[in-house]
Amino acid sequence: MDAPEDAVIRVEGLTMGFDDFVLMRDLDFVVRRGEIFAILGGSGSGKSTLLKHMIGLYTPLAGQIRVAGVDITQAEGAAREAMLQRVGVMYQMGALFGSMTLLENVRLPLEVHTQLPREAMDAIARARLQLVGLGAFADFLPAQISGGMQKRAAIARAMALDPEVLFLDEPSAGLDPITSAGLDRLIRRLARSLDMTIVMVTHELNSIFAIADRVIMLDKESQSIVADGDPVALREHSQHPWVRHFLQAQPEQSDEGAA
Repeated sequence: MDAPEDAVIRVEGLTMGFDDFVLMRDLDFVVRRGEIFAILGGSGSGKSTLLKHMIGLYTPLAGQIRVAGVDITQAEGAAREAMLQRVGVMYQMGALFGSMTLLENVRLPLEVHTQLPREAMDAIARARLQLVGLGAFADFLPAQISGGMQKRAAIARAMALDPEVLFLDEPSAGLDPITSAGLDRLIRRLARSLDMTIVMVTHELNSIFAIADRVIMLDKESQSIVADGDPVALREHSQHPWVRHFLQAQPEQSDEGAA
């Protein structure tokens, strides 16, 4: 697959599955440096599974995933550790440690992966919390703040090591529309001000149209990518009926006739 020079992630011939079950096969796509890239698809299409492959949690049945030039499917030892420090991950429910303050949560990746003095780690953690609007809440426990604030704190932790790529798994899940819109603005501001590449899995159409530069759409039936491009353009002009129905939040014709 020919890929642009600014591709920070290259996925080639990726087949995902478990044992004899194949979920997706022969996926090819790139993520360009500095873009907000969204992975879409219906329930059970493998969106979160694809993200977990891209961060090295799952081993593919076949294919390559290159992140910042390193094949994550083959890297081992120190090379793998160095590559993983170049990415940050925010998991769907935030995954903050409830017994630790926000400062301690954000500081944790620095404690694990660096030899910095405690004062420097605290300064970095406070700066990350400030970036997401939580500078005044460093000493709060996760249970003492709202769900939207917990998502922001999880993003701050994912950015602790100053990653090249930030992966977000359903960042708006469980949030009300106003809080979700505020989180969208934060994500877009971070991407633009820090020149950061962001890969997100989401099913929230409002978020997709508000912040995504490009999307791919996974189709469970064909086990393939059925669309790749600007979400607004795909919504209006895709030649694939399911893609238009999905992005326009409309039922397919067969469903309308059965209603």
